[in-house]
Amino acid sequence: MADQNPTGASGTRVFETNEEDERRQWAVLRFVLDLHPMALTQDELIRKFCGGASKSFSNVDPVEQAVRELAGDGLLHGLGDDGLLRPTSAAVRYFELSGRAG
Repeated sequence: MADQNPTGASGTRVFETNEEDERRQWAVLRFVLDLHPMALTQDELIRKFCGGASKSFSNVDPVEQAVRELAGDGLLHGLGDDGLLRPTSAAVRYFELSGRAG
């Protein structure tokens, strides 16, 4: 609720979910764009982001959520029949124009 204090007793922020989500989304998009034109499966992406950690819900869900959000925003193509993740042409073009490609 808007009137709840988002800080703990010490006055430090307990969590910053939106910022964490956006950082993860940027990391996923950047990784997929760096690989372009190669593509990868969602499982391969999860293995990369889990870094060898267990594939528990708490490790897998944030990556899957980032993929869903990016697909919903039109930056990634959703998983197709081939099961591969690919950036949209708009995402690739932005990446090129922003000077982050190459």
